[in-house]
Amino acid sequence: MESHTRINDILLGPLERPALNWLAQKMPRYITPDILTLIGVIGSFITGLSYYLTSFDELFLWLADLGLIINWFGDSLDGTLARYRKIERPKYGYFIDHTLDSLSIIAIAVGAGLSPYARFDLVMFALVGYLLMSILVYIRTYVYGVFKISYYKIGPTEVRLIIIILNTLVYFFGASEFAHEGEKYTILDLAALFLAIGFFVIYIISIIVESKKLRKEETIK
Repeated sequence: MESHTRINDILLGPLERPALNWLAQKMPRYITPDILTLIGVIGSFITGLSYYLTSFDELFLWLADLGLIINWFGDSLDGTLARYRKIERPKYGYFIDHTLDSLSIIAIAVGAGLSPYARFDLVMFALVGYLLMSILVYIRTYVYGVFKISYYKIGPTEVRLIIIILNTLVYFFGASEFAHEGEKYTILDLAALFLAIGFFVIYIISIIVESKKLRKEETIK
């Protein structure tokens, strides 16, 4: 873990990286990477709870957005701050960050599934796909020594932004509910289904491509 390479080639990288470096320089000394990690987890639970509370008032969609921003702040800045202060703990940081990331995405997904805007089964389908992609990332880190968290310029930051945009559209224009073969669906249902299919396709293709590559590399002559 001490020597793995981190790749986060995302669309918003040219904006995000300078912003994170600036924030790291401005952080008070009493704010530690661990505190930022905890802030990120709290943000995800705010989002999950807010989604559930939209059953009572759609204004909670804005609180869900705030939770995503808080989650981005803590989750994206903790590693940057550790590197800036030269207090990296590679094994501890990797373990804590990614175990809590899984907990965070589960909290958000369960909350979204319990909201009136998305079907629980489709959101869980997307969650399974996301967790499979997470497993793929962790296995690739072990096998290749490369920690890659972005695919086709899309990473966690872009996913958060897409969710915020969807929340805004739903608040102002509604979830655009429609029926198909007796079942009702919303725009968020379609988004969850699209994400799930995308995750599964990338996961399966990666298994095929990577297994062939590794088999060729390790073929006994």
